[in-house]
Amino acid sequence: MTYHTLIRQALIIDGSNTPGYIADVGLRDGRIETIGDLSAAQGEHEIEASGRVLAPGFIDVHTHDDTVVIRQPQMLPKLSQGVTTVIVGNCGISASPVSLRGDPPDPMNLLGKAQAFVYPRFTDYRAAVEHAQPAVNVAALIGHTALRSNHMDDLQRSATPTEIALMRVQLHESLEAGALGLSTGLAYASAFNADTDEVLQLSEELTAFGAVYTTHLRSEFEPVLEAMDEAFLIGRHAKAPVIISHLKCAGAGNWGRSPQLLASLEQAAKSHPVGCDCYPYAASSSTLDLKQVTDAFRITITWSTPHPQMGGRDLQDIAAAWDMSLMDAARRLQPAGAVYYGMDEADVQRILAHPLSMVGSDGLPEDPFPHPRLWGAFPRVLGHFSRDLGLFPLHTAVHKMTGLSAARFGLAGRGEIREGHWADLVLFDPLRVRDVADFKDPQRAAEGIDGVWINGVLSYLDGQANGQRAGRFLARSGDLRAGF
Repeated sequence: MTYHTLIRQALIIDGSNTPGYIADVGLRDGRIETIGDLSAAQGEHEIEASGRVLAPGFIDVHTHDDTVVIRQPQMLPKLSQGVTTVIVGNCGISASPVSLRGDPPDPMNLLGKAQAFVYPRFTDYRAAVEHAQPAVNVAALIGHTALRSNHMDDLQRSATPTEIALMRVQLHESLEAGALGLSTGLAYASAFNADTDEVLQLSEELTAFGAVYTTHLRSEFEPVLEAMDEAFLIGRHAKAPVIISHLKCAGAGNWGRSPQLLASLEQAAKSHPVGCDCYPYAASSSTLDLKQVTDAFRITITWSTPHPQMGGRDLQDIAAAWDMSLMDAARRLQPAGAVYYGMDEADVQRILAHPLSMVGSDGLPEDPFPHPRLWGAFPRVLGHFSRDLGLFPLHTAVHKMTGLSAARFGLAGRGEIREGHWADLVLFDPLRVRDVADFKDPQRAAEGIDGVWINGVLSYLDGQANGQRAGRFLARSGDLRAGF
């Protein structure tokens, strides 16, 4: 028996949240053909994997990679950390369906400038991904703010019945074409004035498809529990599963409240399919939001259109240099991006360790000085949190980034190492794997990622991408309620 690829004597952590076992794995035609004792078999390509872990490729459930997968399809920040699938369209912002009448409104500008938005229909976006053939698989949500910007002349209000009807048509067409569901970013000014009823009506399109509702809550600060209740109400109304994006206790006044948030999540999960994602850092990153400007914690500017030379400097330093208040400095920098050191580490760990949480990077590939999560999120969970801190065993760390994520988003045949599944795989050294990117030098590849296969094609080996791009567009598969 000859396989295309034969990986020998790896510690297989299969994504199911069970301890690993040592075996050989044979790949053929893009899939995992055999798992077991293959000592008598041969491979066209053989890898001796003794002492290393073979896991399913990591699924980044929270990305803003919508346009970068097309414009920079090698996807090195994700490939280098073992990510084999990205889910785009989060936080209410998506590259499609979009028809701009000018510059993209904040925060859609996180995905690029106006020329990046050339997909008036979801089918246009899907075709563009397939044509670009990125190095990773891509699945996509539809952004509420994107829909609003298509049909509303003023985003600082709630939509009219006519505007909602037009948005529903676009959402329905996108779901028919394979979108995973609807995402909202109700905390952002461009969607904050959308009342709950607007989202309730839009969410009704999800019901027949069994599609998902994901949300950047209306507030992650003081009224966070009320914002969670709104999300659960929308999900129940639509009979749609709910995923709360990057669940956190934001702002110094909120630190220590994670047990309350997790209790709310658990209570909702008793009667409805719900979950959350989170990233493994105590700092967030987004556009510079005047509502979040404070002297209670550090804020670093990542980019500024009028003052690009301020990227990488702290807002406090900039304000001092300009001899003005933090708020006046922030206004002068806009439009801009920022890293907010606004979380407590104990809350981060509590949410990350919870059984209902998955891992997503929330990395911003357009940032010239990005948050290190863009390059380091997944190795940080494996190395820092699992191995070094012992927050959970390695098989649980892997499950939160693979099997759990694939089940929630209906990624059939992915997320676990099983015979017949697609060969999305990552080989890593459990003793060496770690994130290297930090806030001073954020664009650095992780250590200890030895091999990454996408659909059976080796695309990253010993710290280097080899130029192979075997990613595919992954359309929604089946009823996503079944995966919770």
